[in-house]
Amino acid sequence: MSFNVAATAYDRFMGRFSRPLSVEFADWLDLREGQSALDVGCGPGALTEVLADRLGAESVTAVDPSEPFVEAARERLPGVTVMQASAESLPFEDAAFDRSVAQLVVHFMSDPARGVGELRRVMRPGGVVAVNVWDFEGGRAPQSIFFRALLSVMPDADDEVARSGARKGELAALLEQAGCRDIEEAELQVAVISPTFEEWWEPYTLGVGPAGAQYARLDGPSQAAVEERCRELLGDGPILSTATAWAAKGSR
Repeated sequence: MSFNVAATAYDRFMGRFSRPLSVEFADWLDLREGQSALDVGCGPGALTEVLADRLGAESVTAVDPSEPFVEAARERLPGVTVMQASAESLPFEDAAFDRSVAQLVVHFMSDPARGVGELRRVMRPGGVVAVNVWDFEGGRAPQSIFFRALLSVMPDADDEVARSGARKGELAALLEQAGCRDIEEAELQVAVISPTFEEWWEPYTLGVGPAGAQYARLDGPSQAAVEERCRELLGDGPILSTATAWAAKGSR
């Protein structure tokens, strides 16, 4: 899935969560000086920036299928090699990187098994492939409250629960299927404070991802009903949002 929205819109929608998640994820990756890393599905560059800070920009490569995201990441991180490409068809030779990672990407891959297989293919022997996805099944994603409200208006809405990697153990199974060994799993948690309900709510009106796209298709009264239901669930603010991602990593 390619996000054909402005990078600034994605940052306002998910960046507030993906930035702290990037730090937690990078801590878990056991990064070391001299390693090279590939960030697959980099978006505007939240995780890419953390990788570049820790390994050096010249040691980091990033890809994303979305042209606006690629342009934004190139502008923000001029020392990093950023290319437009999909996870399922990475334009690199075998065993090219020490770390190949995909944050909040597997559930948007058109073919998750192939995409994770590509992550392993480009990883050097002894390297690590690592992925994470929000816990949609357990209702611990940043969007979970929104989806509860959306389902009250649109019972057949895609709440992302059925997407690959959104349930416990699915990411590890994908790594095992791809041929990874010494697989480890973890839960990574972040917390974000929105001073007001309006600040929490506004990103959902930007048309980003399945949440925003589905909201945009509703008529005016239905949109108002979703907003009011979210306010009932959360109050006027400040709002403390905690979100948990499933994470898995394995070696080649």
